[in-house]
Amino acid sequence: MFEFAYPYFFLLLIPILLWAGVSLKKRPPAVTYSAASCLGRIAGKNAEIRARIPLLVRTLALVLLVAAIARPQTVDASREIKTPGVDIILCLDASESMAQPDFAIDGQRVNRLTAVKKVVHDFVKRRDTDRIGLVVFGDYAFTQAPLTLDKGLLLNLIENLRIGMAGRKTAIGDALGVAGKRIKDIPAMSKVVILLSDGENTAGDMTPQGAAEALAALGIKIYTIGMGTEQAGSKELAQIAAIGQGKYYHASNTEQLDSIYKEIDKAEKTEAKVKEFFHYKEHYRWFLLAALALALLEATGLLGRAVP
Repeated sequence: MFEFAYPYFFLLLIPILLWAGVSLKKRPPAVTYSAASCLGRIAGKNAEIRARIPLLVRTLALVLLVAAIARPQTVDASREIKTPGVDIILCLDASESMAQPDFAIDGQRVNRLTAVKKVVHDFVKRRDTDRIGLVVFGDYAFTQAPLTLDKGLLLNLIENLRIGMAGRKTAIGDALGVAGKRIKDIPAMSKVVILLSDGENTAGDMTPQGAAEALAALGIKIYTIGMGTEQAGSKELAQIAAIGQGKYYHASNTEQLDSIYKEIDKAEKTEAKVKEFFHYKEHYRWFLLAALALALLEATGLLGRAVP
């Protein structure tokens, strides 16, 4: 980010510009001669303009000098998070049923996964001091992103989610198991798993209830979200949330889904200690050198004599 450290010095431009304006209104130096028309032809049509050039150069030199005094600089800010905050694993269903086009964004019909990506994208951007990971599941579950503070990377991975990338079915238990492995050994003030699915468990080696009990024993809270107009899997998801000391939600449209993630966002807020560092790169030398060069050029008289 480019800025001036002392912008109030630009107030000095007021008297400088007033002086330049008054000087420009003065008539340039002249001589009285009976054959003035002949001298006019010798001087040329641009003689008056050329007479003003030294004044303009002097004015520009003063403007650049003021800019140098105002300390132009580039500021690079970085942040160091001093406390761990909340660790969140997002478990997202990418099974075949997520292709159902029964959600909408801005009045346009979209499939369930597209609506999820939009809402989760906004959720991640609101959690700027928390580590967030991503687990995707279908026939099997895998870690798409480990816990990270790199929100740019995470948002890019969310955008690239595709239906069927983990198979056609729904392995909810395995998704919880993978999430637990990713989060259990990392120190944090709070550990949360948010699992979203539009159906019931139809694949995988672990039962959802058994996986939820294992996570609860590790102090990991579980929120579950069921989506779609039908209620498939709602009882199972509610049981998982109850075991995990969290809450079950159901969303039948994008607005409800967005409000659910906002509610979870508010419920899992912590105050993280953040230390900011600012690195400054000074640029006044370039303005100062340019001002001195113009002043030297004007002082040598190569441009002629300025209007007093």
